[in-house]
Amino acid sequence: MNKGFLHTAALFCLLLLASGCSNFQKLLKSNDVTKKYEAALKYYEQEEYYRASQLLDQITPLLAGTDKAENAQFYQAQAHYMQGNYILSDAYFRTFYTTYPRSPLAEQAAFLQAQSLYQQSPSFEEDQTPTITAIQAFEQFVVQYPNSEYVPQANQAIEELYIKLDKKEFNQARLYYQLRHWRSAVVAFNNFQREHASSPYSEEAAFLKLDAQYRFAMESVLDKQEERFSEAIDYFQGFVDQYPDSRFRRQAEQVYDDTRAELEKIRNSNQQNS
Repeated sequence: MNKGFLHTAALFCLLLLASGCSNFQKLLKSNDVTKKYEAALKYYEQEEYYRASQLLDQITPLLAGTDKAENAQFYQAQAHYMQGNYILSDAYFRTFYTTYPRSPLAEQAAFLQAQSLYQQSPSFEEDQTPTITAIQAFEQFVVQYPNSEYVPQANQAIEELYIKLDKKEFNQARLYYQLRHWRSAVVAFNNFQREHASSPYSEEAAFLKLDAQYRFAMESVLDKQEERFSEAIDYFQGFVDQYPDSRFRRQAEQVYDDTRAELEKIRNSNQQNS
């Protein structure tokens, strides 16, 4: 292709871009609220969310009490959401559905407000306060709009967020195990199983509790060992009853065999010393 043509085409594109930027800057400085509103909606339709949000941030407060106020607030929230400005979209969607609870857009705004919180949920290692807030928002949405088309998405998000909370709690318990604090690990896994019975991590927690109890017994003073090994036997029985086809079954059986062997040694020794 002719190099001169490519140069001309590139120059033309740059001129168009410069012209577009110039027009946008003029709009930002303009006092014509109606013109800004119409331009903002056009930018939104063209997926130019940054420009749309810049204009809407300027004019939305000025449109209060007008017939354009409702749409302006909703698109302001949407434009920030589409840019990933989730703290702002959370605030703007919340303001929208509390200001216009009977609006046809209130349901969508409530869902997207919860989604904004969902997007702010951090990795499981961090503080999970935002995760809990997101769960509460989705649960409130499901109660308020039980027949909404967004309910399946809301329920899926709730499940994902609860799994994240489970993972954090499970890893906190597992940390005791990794640090070889066996008694603390047993207590933590017990608490986890009680509070997160349906968690996908419950099976592994049950096995690690058994193993931690065995190790705790092994490191105990002699006069406590029989009681603590017996408790490990109980944990094994509970484990196989609850998870008969567990992927940890073979390892659990090895712990069980080792525990029985230790108990046999202790009982033989007790008989010889009696």
